[in-house]
Amino acid sequence: MEMEITLPDEVPVMTLPNIAFFPQALMPLHIFEPRYRQMLRDVLATNRLFAVAGLDLERIEEPGNFKPPYRVATVGIIRACQKNENGTSNLLLQGLCRVEIVRIVRDEPYRRIHVRALASEAGASPGENEALRRELSRLLNVKLKLAASGAHEMTAFLKTVEDPEAFVDIAAFSLCEDSALKQRLLETLDVH
Repeated sequence: MEMEITLPDEVPVMTLPNIAFFPQALMPLHIFEPRYRQMLRDVLATNRLFAVAGLDLERIEEPGNFKPPYRVATVGIIRACQKNENGTSNLLLQGLCRVEIVRIVRDEPYRRIHVRALASEAGASPGENEALRRELSRLLNVKLKLAASGAHEMTAFLKTVEDPEAFVDIAAFSLCEDSALKQRLLETLDVH
């Protein structure tokens, strides 16, 4: 069953270090901080949407910048949530779309941001992008052969993903280990 989700202009956001969350990716999260527990209660009672932004360490020393987020983040939807006896929760967030953080609306009781959806562009013909998808798949297989463990299931799954944009987003999120490179890839709207 397909559902159309309307992106609101304003969403809550978690700003996390060393994270670049992508559309289509699935991210498990453990919610334990009081502000994020409140955020979780609120989003579960409404549209189940919130953003995850990486912490921009280059701007952290700027005056008035409390946990500055990168300019580009991803809004996700909570697909599953389990509340624990101690008040914490475990959830699975699925990335929906890239967004530009236009401004921080407020920080209390948790951060909310005004966002603008960002659309990717093909950047090349479908045939060229398909050829690049096949080459990236080949390179991932080489990486898999050299890897100790962990990437086998994801590489097998990626072979079934035909859409170049979804392929690149899922591969970058799941297999790229450099968080700065992941953020640059998240900010790249040209699929090619």
